Amino acid sequence: MLDKLTGLAARYDELNRQMAESATDYARVADLARERSEIEPLVATYREFQHVTRALEQAQAMRGEADHDLRALAEAEAVELEPKRAALEKELRAMLLPRDPRDEKDVFVEIRAGTGGEEAALFAADLFRLYTRYAEKRGWKTEVLSQNETGIGGYKEIIFQVKGKGAYSRLKYESGVHRVQRIPVTESQGRIHTSTATVAVLAEVDEVAIDIPDRDIKMEVYRSSGAGGQNVQKNSTAVRLTHLPTGMVVQCQDERSQLQNRLRAMAILRARLFEIEEKKRRTEIEASRRAQVGSGERSEKIRTFNFPQSRVTDHRLGKSLFNMEAVLQGEIDDFIDELVLQEEAEHLQASGLAAGAA
Repeated sequence: MLDKLTGLAARYDELNRQMAESATDYARVADLARERSEIEPLVATYREFQHVTRALEQAQAMRGEADHDLRALAEAEAVELEPKRAALEKELRAMLLPRDPRDEKDVFVEIRAGTGGEEAALFAADLFRLYTRYAEKRGWKTEVLSQNETGIGGYKEIIFQVKGKGAYSRLKYESGVHRVQRIPVTESQGRIHTSTATVAVLAEVDEVAIDIPDRDIKMEVYRSSGAGGQNVQKNSTAVRLTHLPTGMVVQCQDERSQLQNRLRAMAILRARLFEIEEKKRRTEIEASRRAQVGSGERSEKIRTFNFPQSRVTDHRLGKSLFNMEAVLQGEIDDFIDELVLQEEAEHLQASGLAAGAA
């Protein structure tokens, strides 16, 4: 690790030298400045790490001084510097990890009722409220793109967009099967039922990132289903797209115009197809390691909501929180923060950057 950091620091100094020599070549200076800005935070942290390391080594050397006051001073300084050096080293290891280029993207979240009938649909609605409240707490905007409601307030399916800096970097950990254990509102005998809902989080994909030829798309239009009465659409504004090579179907009906619905549906389709390709790539590269993050995997139960015990358990972490109401109000950062750390630790181990590998 230290060899790599030393090389990056040398490259940073070389970029500064080249920028000074090319002061009149504005295009070249701009290119050099872009490269420098990419490594500048890492180099700055590395140089702070070097400074703290040197100070710690000096303090440790003074621990052998005959003078009692000097020894005490050195001891106090070493006690202060040791955790600071450890924290900087941990930060450097994390900064060296390759970042997912999608982390800053907006996302599409797709929630679908699984096993459990009406109760599963009501749980899907609970999850939708959870994520919209989580988005509000982080200052993100949400917009419903498509929904299929049941008669008692649940959703067979709901697709919505979350717009905000870092949305994918946090919400990607929510992909998978969520399970609920509670007495259904439709149950007269008071028995606890287990139902499920699936969540898929897809990063928005630029058009240039994945090309979908027109010949691969079959488009159908129909009247969107409103709330009834005057809200029923008289024109065919809803859009159904079928991706012929895969058979994948995307529907959008919540926009006011056919064009807007088509654009939304195409954006969702691109995100789904990109995720399929990304999953294939991860499988090839990480065949020895389970690609848990952002996979949209439906077969894996990731979290259980147990209402009788007011308990929410994340099975990936083996961690439970006994504050169901707070979690349902969007308080899920306790889980996400630990999942981020867990992923970083796995990447560090896989890349040879784990502690002791420096």
